[in-house]
Amino acid sequence: MTATDNKQAAEKSMKVNGIETNYLEAGSGTETMILIHGSGPGVSAFANWRLVLPRLSESLHVFAPDVVGFGKTEKVSKEEYGLDTWVNHLIGFIEEVADGPVYLVGNSFGGAMALHIADRRPDLVKKLILMGSVGVKYEITHGLDKVWGYDPSIENMRELIELFSYDQAAAKNEELVRLRYEASTEPESEEAFRSMFYDNRQERLNELSLPEERLKNIEVETLLFHGMNDQVIPIEETSYKMVQLLPNSALHIFNKCGHWTQIEKTDPFIDHILAFVEDKK
Repeated sequence: MTATDNKQAAEKSMKVNGIETNYLEAGSGTETMILIHGSGPGVSAFANWRLVLPRLSESLHVFAPDVVGFGKTEKVSKEEYGLDTWVNHLIGFIEEVADGPVYLVGNSFGGAMALHIADRRPDLVKKLILMGSVGVKYEITHGLDKVWGYDPSIENMRELIELFSYDQAAAKNEELVRLRYEASTEPESEEAFRSMFYDNRQERLNELSLPEERLKNIEVETLLFHGMNDQVIPIEETSYKMVQLLPNSALHIFNKCGHWTQIEKTDPFIDHILAFVEDKK
């Protein structure tokens, strides 16, 4: 792999587990960080991480893949989508781009992926950072049900952005609404999204969760972030529980923040991540 300019993320592609995988790469630090995006319609590594990549890549070698079924990564048959496909693909990706353990950052659905990687392959994870993360069983919320039950339209995308954001001005950003809507209607992505979540929402949420005893055995140092006003993944049902189960964890709560921590609280979010990464204890 060749390092890219610290300020500019390069879009690249390679085969991982036989799947053509799209990803962003930035920075040239000796430490590696992997960013795993969430599961909203039209999401991609770029959509989730574009605001945080420039600063993180000043001191870290950062990779952000499009998870199987999302973005520009090759799609698979609908029967293949599921926890093992996603986790094994991400494990393969980490092994391709890093020689040792990495800092693993997971947003929402991506947080569940990060937890499962830490559970299955603790040797790959140096520290764990979770944001509005799924990971324990609970009854699906109205917000997540709307996200996974999305039917493509401009108005439905606007409603989702209202759910994701504390600041409702985001839903009035016509360019943002249009870009996410158009991404969600790309034919292969739309078909993949429906295959992944549309018809089995509670079952999929249960599948992404880990038993409490396995969470208690994840010993890697973990920092959780959650927006106090998150309408998609409820803090009471998820991060509050996980910080009690994960033995070496801490929870940071942002007030006046919804589900988009990395977008609504970009600079303080990055500040906390860098302090956490640089703490060598």
